[in-house]
Amino acid sequence: MLKAPDHLTESSRDWWLGIAGEYDLEEHHLRLLTLAAEAWDRGQQARETLEEAGPFYINKGGEPRAHPGVAVERDSRIAYA
Repeated sequence: MLKAPDHLTESSRDWWLGIAGEYDLEEHHLRLLTLAAEAWDRGQQARETLEEAGPFYINKGGEPRAHPGVAVERDSRIAYA
């Protein structure tokens, strides 16, 4: 019986198990499935951080800058896709 990686969120583990149980996947497919779930989880973490902190901040020079979480969210979306 397949076991989803423990480090994934509960919802991602459920998703992982649903996909892995529905299809006959080889080891390299399971690794890609894990990477997709990790990217999803990381993107959700970044989204939650941005909801609290906002997507921008003002630097020491008084200029608006994108929060670093914006890049994490973007990169995670691209990795997932």
